[in-house]
Amino acid sequence: MEILEANKNLAAALAEEAERAIERLGRVRSEIGRVILGQERVIDETLITILSGGHALLVGVPGLAKTRLAETLGVVLGLAQKRVQFTPDLMPADILGSEVLEETPSGRREFRFIPGPVFTQLLMADEINRASPRTQAALLQAMQERKVTVAGHDHALPQPFHVLATQNPIEQEGTYPLPEAQLDRFLLQVDVTYPSPEAERRMMIATTTDSEAKASRVLDAAELMRLQALVRKLPVGEKVVDAILNLVRAGRPETGIIPNLGEHVAWGPGPRASQALMLAVRVRALLDGRLAPSVDDVLSLAGPVLRHRMAVTFAARAEGITVDDIIARLCRHVG
Repeated sequence: MEILEANKNLAAALAEEAERAIERLGRVRSEIGRVILGQERVIDETLITILSGGHALLVGVPGLAKTRLAETLGVVLGLAQKRVQFTPDLMPADILGSEVLEETPSGRREFRFIPGPVFTQLLMADEINRASPRTQAALLQAMQERKVTVAGHDHALPQPFHVLATQNPIEQEGTYPLPEAQLDRFLLQVDVTYPSPEAERRMMIATTTDSEAKASRVLDAAELMRLQALVRKLPVGEKVVDAILNLVRAGRPETGIIPNLGEHVAWGPGPRASQALMLAVRVRALLDGRLAPSVDDVLSLAGPVLRHRMAVTFAARAEGITVDDIIARLCRHVG
């Protein structure tokens, strides 16, 4: 009886904490929306990534406010932020930092570590596919391990630590596409599309006056980390767990769940896709004012989670079949 009462108290405390989080996240979305116009889906998917504790890959043509979104997120979430423009001559040390030999006042020589721009809480990695594979790998290792190793010494990155990397999907000259294993490190791929005519009209007027909106801080780093911890405590129903598992496993040709899928899919999503969905659906529910996720959350996030974790075959490309077509097929199987 005492155990049952304790469980009820824990559940009530969790629900109360979640209700407060819903109110705070509503303010966060509202504040970002004052500056980033007509990109509500992009804002939500980026927030889902950060609140899940992950990194996002923003894919879109230039001029769609990707950099402005990163800057605004840093202000609203109260995070220290830096931006790095990736170029072919960028070296790993330019991002991670390096050791320099210095002479102390006593005349002794010793090495001192100078941190690179990765030592921040929100890093904007602009056009990440323009850097060499070596530099990409250095950043992606830091993303995964949350630390940097230079000259045999480990240096922990600040907490929290998130990367928003951008790619231009059109111009591919002079780029180095990220390998599939490295793409898998990004929790979501957020496709940034053109705004609607109404949104673009508001944007055009709002950004060409002398009273352009400025974002204000709503959270700080400590509160953000508490929200990230809360997300991992929220329960996920068995029906939602089954939907996630069925969706991800159906995308693997080897399972044979969907007949002849191997004709169109070269490889399917790995276990990180399931883990990403388990976290992301909880955040989406909170953003929507709910305490528990639903199957609809799984279907809505299938694209951002699976898009960069699957590849179509040459035959599928010849037929005009895209990864999004395959994901839609998987969603029909689950839904």
